[in-house]
Amino acid sequence: MGIVDYIQTIIDGALFGSTYSLIGIGFTLVFGVMQRINVGYASTSLAGAYCGLMGQHLLGLPLWWAFPLSILASGLIGYLVYLSCFRFIPQSSPLASLMATVGVLLFVEEMIVRATAGTPHNFPAIFEGRSIELGAFILRADLVGVFLIGLVAMILLMAVLYCTRLGIATRAVAQQPIAAQLCGMRLQTVNGLTFVIAGLLGGVAGAMTGAAVGILSPLITIPVTVKGLIVTVIGGLGSIPGAIIAGILVGAFENLFQALRSVSERDIYVMLLLFVFLVLRPGGIVSPARGRD
Repeated sequence: MGIVDYIQTIIDGALFGSTYSLIGIGFTLVFGVMQRINVGYASTSLAGAYCGLMGQHLLGLPLWWAFPLSILASGLIGYLVYLSCFRFIPQSSPLASLMATVGVLLFVEEMIVRATAGTPHNFPAIFEGRSIELGAFILRADLVGVFLIGLVAMILLMAVLYCTRLGIATRAVAQQPIAAQLCGMRLQTVNGLTFVIAGLLGGVAGAMTGAAVGILSPLITIPVTVKGLIVTVIGGLGSIPGAIIAGILVGAFENLFQALRSVSERDIYVMLLLFVFLVLRPGGIVSPARGRD
C-alpha cells in the first residue's frame, strides 16, 4: 500500500465514524443530564434497526421505510429503558442503574439472537450509486450518504439543544437539577425526553450502520457498545462536540489499524488509543465547561 491508499483508508474510516459519533452523543446526553451511564444504549439502537427491518417486512412497505421505522422504534425503546432502569431507581444509587443497563444489554442481545437464530440479515442499502472521484481519491456513495445523514442528525440535535425550550431545560437540568426544579422544570419529564432524543439518534446510528455494512448481525452489538463508550471517554464525558470529533477520529484510526495490521487486531489498537488519551489527556478532547451556561 502506498501513501494514497493509506489516506483513502483514513477517509473511508472517518466517513463511517459518523455512526460512532452518534452513539457517543447518545451516551453523552444521558450522562450529561443524569450523571449515569446507559450501557445498553448501543444494543437498543441496533434493536431499533432490527425492529425497523421487521416492520418493513411485515407491513410490506418499500425498502426505504426500514430507516424511519428504525428511528421511531429506537426512540420508543429508549423511553422504555428509562422507565425500567432509571425512573424508579433513586438518584443516590448509581450502581443499581448501571447494573440494570448491563442487564438490558445482555437481554437485548439475547432477544436478537433468539429472534434471528443468530444469523445475519441483509439491511437495505439505499445509498447505491456512483462513487465520487476527487483526483486520486474515491468517496464511496454509501459512506458519503451515511456521513451526510449523520451530519444532519447532529445539526438537528444542536438546534434542539440551543434553540428550543426543551433544549434549555435539558441543559439546565444537566447543570443544576435542583435549581431547575425550583424554577418549575419537571425533572422526570426532561429526563424521559432526553432518553427519547438519545434513542432517536441511536436509531439513526443503527440504521446507518446496517446501510453501510449491508447486514445486521448480533455479533456487532458488543463491539459497537465498546466503541461508543471509547468515543464518549476520548471526546470528554458530557461533551457533545467532543463525541462528534472522537467518533470520526476513532473511525479513521480503526480503519487505518485494520489496513496496517488485520481485522482481528484493530480493536486492540483502538483500546491502546483510549489508553493514550487517558494518560495524556484524561479530560478528553473537549473537556466540558464547569460552571453556568
